[in-house]
Amino acid sequence: MFEHYDGLSSLNESSSLKEKLVSAHENIKIKFEFIARIAVTLYDPETKVIKTYVHSSGEDNPIQNYQSLLDESHSLKQILQRGHPRVVNNMLTFDNGKNEHTKRIGRQGYTASYTMPMFNNGIFFGFLFFNSYEHDVFNEEVLNDLDVYGHLISLMMVNEVSTIDVMHAAVKTTSNMVHVRDPETGSHLDRMSRYSRIIAKKLADSHDLDDEYIEHVFMFAPLHDIGKIAIPDNILLKSDKLNEAEQKIMRTHTQKGREMIDSMIENFGLDNISNVDVLRNIAEFHHESVNGSGYPDGKSQNDIPLEARIVAVADVFDALTSRRSYKEAWSNDKAIEMLLSLSDEKLDRECVESLTQQRKEIEEIQHLFPTT
Repeated sequence: MFEHYDGLSSLNESSSLKEKLVSAHENIKIKFEFIARIAVTLYDPETKVIKTYVHSSGEDNPIQNYQSLLDESHSLKQILQRGHPRVVNNMLTFDNGKNEHTKRIGRQGYTASYTMPMFNNGIFFGFLFFNSYEHDVFNEEVLNDLDVYGHLISLMMVNEVSTIDVMHAAVKTTSNMVHVRDPETGSHLDRMSRYSRIIAKKLADSHDLDDEYIEHVFMFAPLHDIGKIAIPDNILLKSDKLNEAEQKIMRTHTQKGREMIDSMIENFGLDNISNVDVLRNIAEFHHESVNGSGYPDGKSQNDIPLEARIVAVADVFDALTSRRSYKEAWSNDKAIEMLLSLSDEKLDRECVESLTQQRKEIEEIQHLFPTT
């Protein structure tokens, strides 16, 4: 009665999205040994950018830490416009491809691919790729089976993204319930989360960061100040300098933020979020200083989690370059000069340089999400 083995039973376990994708790939290869790689890209509708996210192919990964405007990828845009998958049984079709991702796929040696657009309630959110080193392998029989796996993987992705959306919704709802009126606008969160992604991308090689980690830094960065929900308005909204007692209360927002996140993870059943400790660390440690003078624990240097060091730089830069009721926006040049002066004292120099060396990307973000 119990002799049948469920090859996908590992999907029932509490494991990361990456581990589940690898498990699905191993199961697919039992029947279709020629499937060499499964990869997922996510779409950011606000910037119209496609970003690499997660893959199943181990070291065999020609595209990592990569993003591109969807409008600049003619073949992918056609898939979206038609709303149907694309089969390429001979990659020679793309020999003259101008896009960097097409060139990398070609250099890797893949000769066939099957690409599915992913939708959540009719809204496009990314692409799913099956690649093979063998040509002419994607016949109708194979495609019928891959469609089932493809939709299964797409549902896994929907669950992952939706779980994080639930977290954001919980934060927003809680904020409204307690009538928090933080002067920082939504565009501040849009900008600083994308600055965080710039930094993480730049550090990818030196710190061996994969796409999933980078994307979660981007997704979780807006929750860095969630603990401010618990700070009284007379302190949070005070226009004058805080006195010592008020500063002490304000500084509790990092620990309160960690406590709130832990509570939400438990109450909303979000403990299966990949890299959930990245979220905890961002909320709790983004005010630590590399010289040990920060809070809540006085951590220094590499004892401060990398994600917290990244978000600290992104947050300070956007605060400097944004207009507030008590100050005008600084120029990028003046803000960069300040960041560099804070390096090795308050801020991590490597993170600072990773942001300040990307002026074009900074200006693109500021254009898309202007300060008001």
